[in-house]
Amino acid sequence: MKNTGPNPSHKGARLLVVDDHPLLRDSLIKLVCSERDIVCCGEADNVADAKRLVEETKPDLMLLDLRLKSGDALDLIKSMKVEQPELKILVISQHDEMLFAERALRAGASGYVMKENATEEIFAAVRRVLGGELYFSQQVAAAAVRRSLVAKPDPSRTGIERLSDRELQGFQLIGASFSTREIAEQFNLSVKTIETHRENIKQKLQLRDAAELIRCAESWAADNLVPSGGGAGETSSPAAKGRPAKHI
Repeated sequence: MKNTGPNPSHKGARLLVVDDHPLLRDSLIKLVCSERDIVCCGEADNVADAKRLVEETKPDLMLLDLRLKSGDALDLIKSMKVEQPELKILVISQHDEMLFAERALRAGASGYVMKENATEEIFAAVRRVLGGELYFSQQVAAAAVRRSLVAKPDPSRTGIERLSDRELQGFQLIGASFSTREIAEQFNLSVKTIETHRENIKQKLQLRDAAELIRCAESWAADNLVPSGGGAGETSSPAAKGRPAKHI
């Protein structure tokens, strides 16, 4: 993917945009870099290119979507916090499900905002994270407050929350109608490894067989992975394009 190269005359913050959707990626670049003190130093749509560009361009901030063409966005966050501890990561996602925000922040991200948020909030998030603070979108903050007020966990969510990061990612892809082989290719793992993850998911969710796993995953995906609003350039539904979108 593109490396815009260093700009010696520019003394502002350097931003790397990592998103699998070319139109949305371009919109984010134009939006954030319209500010005089921010410059885009590169763009990528997969983990391998993102890591290479971090080494080459030394960005101050990575603006990261959890849905990438290949590779694991959560693992990317974790590895960057070890390999590039000074790099700040702001997740910008189409999903308002609190589960995604929790995992991204636990992995080492400094903030989480929705793509559909107003321009002003995205600017605020970028500047707060660049300033060393954590930033939560209003939706995520509201969801956290609602959770804290609930005396007992929602039984429908408890099993999902027991899944590991990789199991959750596999569960999402199962819900998006990806085959075991396609999931293995997405994460560069063997089919046998993915089959093991599927068995672990069934046990944790107390599902009897593969058919019940697929029904459960599709139901959960329908409730949690469809964008809640019409953000700029966002598709209304993965099915609208005839093939489910790849989530995380």
